[in-house]
Amino acid sequence: MLQRLVHFLPPRLRAVLRRIPILVALYRWLRRGKLTRERYMFAGLAAAAIAIGLATSSDSRGLAPSGALVLIVLGGGLLLKVRALLALLGVVVAMAAYNASQDVAAIGPGMIATLTITAVLALSLARTRQKLGVQGLRGDSMLLELRDRLKRQGELPELPDGWGSQVVLLQAGGSSFGGDFVVSTCDGGTLEVALVDVSGKGTDAGTRALMLSGAFGGLLGSVQPDRFLPACNVYLQRQRWDEGFVTAVHVVVDLKTGEYTVESAGHPPAVQFDAGSGVWQVSSAKGVVLGVVPDLRCVPEHGTLRPGDALLLYTDGLVESPGSDLDAGIDRLLGEAERLVPQGFGSGARELVETMAAARDDDCALVVIWRT
Repeated sequence: MLQRLVHFLPPRLRAVLRRIPILVALYRWLRRGKLTRERYMFAGLAAAAIAIGLATSSDSRGLAPSGALVLIVLGGGLLLKVRALLALLGVVVAMAAYNASQDVAAIGPGMIATLTITAVLALSLARTRQKLGVQGLRGDSMLLELRDRLKRQGELPELPDGWGSQVVLLQAGGSSFGGDFVVSTCDGGTLEVALVDVSGKGTDAGTRALMLSGAFGGLLGSVQPDRFLPACNVYLQRQRWDEGFVTAVHVVVDLKTGEYTVESAGHPPAVQFDAGSGVWQVSSAKGVVLGVVPDLRCVPEHGTLRPGDALLLYTDGLVESPGSDLDAGIDRLLGEAERLVPQGFGSGARELVETMAAARDDDCALVVIWRT
């Protein structure tokens, strides 16, 4: 097939191709192997590089886009594996050398430096994608899909009339991935929610959070509510992670009676708003962080959400600051939360998180469940 295509090329172009040994070797390599998707991409990029090089050598008015060779190299870094990219770089170098031999002014020290820097970046990009086993933009698509799936998983299920909920996740540095995540389930009569905080922030904690969100999401609703945190602890024990720790708060709400149970594993305490007295009450539920001890024992707290009441779950990114007391951070959070009451819990939740996170560079999460 390739041999037939060569016969359609202009005689001058065929003569140039025969004079450049590396192009002859690449032509033979393309003929030997099966024409896979990568070979087609390489052939297209190499042909474009040759066309640009020839156009530059025959251009007397300086209109040929010799700088487009940079785009060819960058495209190779995105679409080709390392071996094919090295071959493409050989084609680009050959065309640049050919133009230099023709005394083309466009191939000067500036262009050579630009091509060199771009080639180094393209090789680094190709090596990273080859290690991941993906080429082109498929790796980015996978990350986007994981991000969207994590966001969908963090959305609380639709609740029956008389109940409302809101989840706000704000990752450090504006990243799409972070160490805070929410898993939940609802069978129509009972709502279970777990807010988990993986130590670290941003993308550093994002990989562990992605794995744990799937595992914890599978456990939630599959085991008895009082066994959820112990089951998560056993799972983390099996992972034998040396870095960081994991905290979690787990809430089970009976949507018919309003009765709830809060369990905590080293997590900042949940807070209930009592509409009757207008007071925020800090939960006494406590327990050890997950994955530290083999036998996790939590001290739960029971309560009731009446019409107008609300329950707040949050991560330490909202209340902890270096050199300050945790209780002071909780007091400030509750002071800011007072504004939620007159304007509605749902509409003010994001503003509350953004206000509390303004002076901190940490992942922040807030879950609000209220009874109307």
